[in-house]
Amino acid sequence: MKPIHILTTITLGLAAMHSASAQTLAKADADRLTAIAQANIAEVDAGKMALEKSSNAAVKQFAQTMIDDHGKGLDETRKVAAAKNLTLPTETDAAHKKLAADLKKLSGAEFDKQYVAKAGVADHNKVHSALKDDIAKAKDADVKALVTKLEPVVAHHGEMAKKLDAELK
Repeated sequence: MKPIHILTTITLGLAAMHSASAQTLAKADADRLTAIAQANIAEVDAGKMALEKSSNAAVKQFAQTMIDDHGKGLDETRKVAAAKNLTLPTETDAAHKKLAADLKKLSGAEFDKQYVAKAGVADHNKVHSALKDDIAKAKDADVKALVTKLEPVVAHHGEMAKKLDAELK
């Protein structure tokens, strides 16, 4: 009987450890990190497309800033997720895939306008709003620190995009 008791105790102990590990991050905070990762991936991908498709120097400069800053943001998000045993997606969500497909069909000034309006202004407004909400609602200290760090960068990008959008009209 003793071997079964020991085996049961070990099994229950391992199950409890696994459960505790899986609960290191609340679902809402895990969802926040996933959304942040997908937003960063989308901005990097759209920026790379803009570098290839645009001939406008200001648009290319904006795109390079998006690649650089959102690449850093993605790296920081991955570090927090790794520390929390969370696997992040490696690609964007369906809405950003559709935006990318729509942008691929465009060229010239029309591409520039749509890229800046949608990946620049609209996406940054949406993400900025989400980050402000995340700052208020995040429970995990590391997640809260990350969103607090990313929020002013995204706000700045939104302002840059609005200015560029006005110049392109």
